[in-house]
Amino acid sequence: MRFIDADISSMLIRGVTHQLDGDRCTLRWRWPEDIKAVYIERCLAGEEPMQDTRRPNMSRLKLYTRNEYKAANGYHDRIDGVGKVVYTIYAATETEEGPALIRQHDGQNRQEFSTGKAKVWFSIRHKGGWLQKYKSVQIKVTTEIPIPKEALCYVKKTGGYPANKDDGTLYPFVADFEAGVNVLPVIEVGKNDYVRLFFTDGKRYGQMYELVPES
Repeated sequence: MRFIDADISSMLIRGVTHQLDGDRCTLRWRWPEDIKAVYIERCLAGEEPMQDTRRPNMSRLKLYTRNEYKAANGYHDRIDGVGKVVYTIYAATETEEGPALIRQHDGQNRQEFSTGKAKVWFSIRHKGGWLQKYKSVQIKVTTEIPIPKEALCYVKKTGGYPANKDDGTLYPFVADFEAGVNVLPVIEVGKNDYVRLFFTDGKRYGQMYELVPES
């Protein structure tokens, strides 16, 4: 199996819509006249779409025929958890070189939506003595779903807590956050330094996650 670019619009998937009912999702779309089957890719929060633009990763794709679609009045799937979900529907066709999936650059074969914001609880404990030059900082992050390390950062500021990610020195995280409790290694800062947690991109990640300080 390989990817090909569609050379005529009559081979393209159009009009993808979704409907949520609890943890059940129904996808519907307009089928090209000559397409009898599609392959569906689903990416949940924290997952990346296929990167290879020539050879599809078949383990990430599900075959769905036109007859199945008609019988079920759409494509039905169950979604566990919350966060962003992306479905991509590839029309399948036969070529002289064998079966192929049609890659669309217009994005009309893709449906992206959110099942709600995943909560990210965090606590930051500062600990140090009056006569010490340095103090220790312990960051704990508890998540409902896996979160990529690129989503969060911590910021250090001298003299007070930073107001945003640009109000101090920004530090990235080096590992992804697993679902559940993530207790990070203790870091050492100056006794007048303070640390806070922020999204690296509030507009992007704020749509998927909600930062909640632990009381």
